[in-house]
Formats: sequence, C-alpha cells, structure tokens
Amino acid sequence: MPELPPAFGFLASAHTGGGGLPAPVFATRGRHTRLDARLGGSPVEVDAVLVHPGADAAGAHACDGTTLVLFAGEIHNRDEIRAAADLPASASDAELVAGLFEKYAVHAFRIVNGRYAALLVTGSRVLAATDHAGSVPLYVRPEPGRVLVATEVKALAGAGAVVRGAPVPGARRVRGLTGLHQVPAGAVLDVRTDTGAVTVHRTWAPPSHRLLMPEDEAVARVRTALERAVVRRLPAVGRPLVVLSGGIDSSAVAALASGALASGIDTLSMGTDTSDEFPQARVVAAHLGSAHREVTIASADLLSLLPHTVHACESTDPEVVEYLLPLTALYRRMGGPPRRVLTGYGADIPLGGMHREDRLPNLDTAVAHDMDTFDGLNEMSPVLSTAAGHWSTHPYWDRDVLELLTSLEAGLKRRHGRDKWVLRAAMTELLPAETVNRPKLGVHEGSGTTASFSALVRRAGAAEEEVAAFKARVVQALFDRTVVGGVHPDEVDIEEIVAKAVAEGRG
Repeated sequence: MPELPPAFGFLASAHTGGGGLPAPVFATRGRHTRLDARLGGSPVEVDAVLVHPGADAAGAHACDGTTLVLFAGEIHNRDEIRAAADLPASASDAELVAGLFEKYAVHAFRIVNGRYAALLVTGSRVLAATDHAGSVPLYVRPEPGRVLVATEVKALAGAGAVVRGAPVPGARRVRGLTGLHQVPAGAVLDVRTDTGAVTVHRTWAPPSHRLLMPEDEAVARVRTALERAVVRRLPAVGRPLVVLSGGIDSSAVAALASGALASGIDTLSMGTDTSDEFPQARVVAAHLGSAHREVTIASADLLSLLPHTVHACESTDPEVVEYLLPLTALYRRMGGPPRRVLTGYGADIPLGGMHREDRLPNLDTAVAHDMDTFDGLNEMSPVLSTAAGHWSTHPYWDRDVLELLTSLEAGLKRRHGRDKWVLRAAMTELLPAETVNRPKLGVHEGSGTTASFSALVRRAGAAEEEVAAFKARVVQALFDRTVVGGVHPDEVDIEEIVAKAVAEGRG
C-alpha cells in the first residue's frame, strides 16, 4: 500500500455537445491534472480534473479507447481482484476496476472492497459508484446531454442553472442546489447521457441478519477480521500514524498496526484547554512503544474551525459536525509531510457503543437504525484530512469488518455489563487492562467539543432547551455560506453566524 492514493478526488463532465467543466473548486489540497477523452464508437466526450497528492495522477485513470475509468481512493482486496480478473500485479486501481467491468459489467462494484469513488464512462452510459459505506462522497447532476460528477459538492455549485434535473430514485438531494444528488452508499448510478435518465444499482446493504456463536469463536473472528483490515491499510514503506485517544477503538487499531510492523508506529492525540484524554493515550503509547505526540488546541481556535469542518465534510447534521470538528483540527495541526493516518473512528455504529443500553432488543434496534441512517452524513469523508494533504482510513469500516460487527447478535456487543464486549475481549492480550476496561467516551466528549459548541450558542442568548435547535441552524447556515455560496471558510465569522442563527430562530 502506498503512503497516499494516486488521487483524492475528481470533477468530471460527460457530454454529447457543449457544456464542459465548471471551475475545479475543492477543499482537498493537491495538484490538478486535466483529462480530455473522446471514446471510440460513442458521441460522448469527457472532460475531467483529478486532484492528487503526487507529481501526476498516474494510476487514478485508465482508458482503453472505449471505456474510461476515474478512481479516487484505494482498493483493499487488490490481490483477489487481480486473480479474478487475470490482471498483472502492476495493475493500478483504475485498471482493476476496468478489468472487473469488462468481466462482470456493473456487478464489478459488488466485488470491490475499498475506500473510493469511481466514474466509468462507456458508450452512452456514465456509471458513478461509491464504496459500500459511501466513505468517499460522490455527487451527480444528470441532465439531457450532460452528466456532471464530483467528489465534493462545492465543485458543482458553480455549474449554472439546471436545464431539467432528472429524478434520481433513492438518492439524497443536496440542500440548496437543484438537480444535484448524492450517490447512495453501496450504489452505482447508471446515467444515460442522451436523456439524463438514471438507474440505481445497489451493490451493498447493511446485513439485517444476526449471528449466534460461542464467545471464543466471536472473539477470534473479530480479532482476525480487524487485524486483516489494519494490515491492508498499512503503508508499504515507512511508519503509519494512528490517531490515539486511549479508548478501546483507536487503541485496538494501534496495537494491531504495531504488532504487524517491526519498524513500529507513530501515534498522535489531540485535546483542548478544557479537556483531553492525554493520560489514557500515554498508557497505550508506552505499552506499544510508539513515537507519541500530543497536540493541544484552545477551545476558541477549535470553534473557529467549524466553517472549515462543514466546508470539508459537506454535512448539515450538527452531531456529525461535532464529531468531526476535533478531527479537522487535528489534521490541520499535524504538520510535517503528508501522512497515511489510521483511526478508530466508526466502531460505535455497528457495535452500538454510544447507546449504553443493557436491554438487548433495544440495543439491536439502535444498531439497525444507525446502520440504516449513516448514509449521506459524510462521517467518513476523507476531505477532512485531504484538506490538509493527509489520507485517513478507518479499519472498522472495512467491508468485511463492518459486515461481521453488524451481524453479531446484541449479546456479544453488550455482555457481562460491558459495552463493545466482543472487541474488548479480542484485545485483552494486546492492551493494558485499564485500556480494555475503560468506559466509552466519544471524541467530541473527550475533547470538550460538545460543551464548547453549546457554550458558544448559549453566549449568543440561547436558552438551554434551545441549544440543539440553534446548533442545527448554525450548521445549516455554514453549509449555505461555504458549500453552496462558495465563501471560503477563512472569511466566515463564526460568532456572527451563531448570533444571526439565534436571532433568526427567535424571530
């Protein structure tokens, strides 16, 4: 696995007449490479811009004259795909997708396990695909004669008026931008360039069945699946960086990464002047012998990054923005060269870690709901890190790990009075007892983010019972200003936004 993928994102226009690309606006930091292609036997022309970290975007696109593939992100089951499609070891991820498509057509995307967004153009068809979790968001604006596709909404915000936006069944509309839709997680939007008509092909869905198995078997399967996911994400050369809070989720990733590499790992923790988890993270870092660093950010500086967080993740959910704000701050403060960063983010969703529920039917109801509603929230968006030039990856949302954790029956998740029991049991031999037994604390809680955001809204005059509603108004205003309106986050005064949101909410 290279340190960074060949491309972080793209903007593309597939058209049969006029109408090229809007300005390539990305929060993602990187070089831009322009591509122009006319496919043989097809009236379709493709104009594209790839945003990439290296000197060129080689490996992020492939074209055989009749089919073009653009690929942002990375594939994790490369070896299996190469064997199935009979492709050489040197084949890039874009070439792997092209080879799979030649053999399996649209079903190729049911085979790929990765963190990616892909565009495939062949004949009069434009296929826009996301990975199983939609972890690299992808947006489409289909019109008769032109299909616009981008990995960031803001890249399409300046595309001009829609001639006639075609309906896209099952796809989420984007706030404030007519005719623009987000590709659902685990789906391919199959668009006809002549009519703009869209067919949705589902390639993955969260498992709804549940598995009963002995404790020992469940523990072994979780350990094996997570270890494999971590190893698949390690760089071929150099030391990986693991974001470490000292909780069981990130500590498990750090322990498995450390055990797989003789060279060791680097770990990094973030806190604020009001709250941190530094003592807990130090215990794990000392146990693993990692090269550990701590970053402290003033609460006022953290809150000033709210516009940057919304601009990067393009979410209007205030709780999601709270979760992601400390990560945005951490990536921006890392410094040094671009890094591959592993996180423990996302384990709570399939394991029900945030619910603290002893009644198993209720816990499983919560897990099922969370797995059915994560789509479109952009919690896993790499733009949070690529905006600072880094690539983040989340082993708990590897397709195989996610399927296993979700399908385990609730009694393996809440057992012996402990949340996320099966994960804690799987890590007992690798981590200190105090880490294995430490109660759950969310990143937004451990960093003081929730309390600081709430205090900001209260200072603007919100009563306690109004705080949640006004937070939602603040986040929506930030989305409208930075994503839809194109205002750079540096030019947004968060205090002004909050005051206006509170005043308008009462008016």
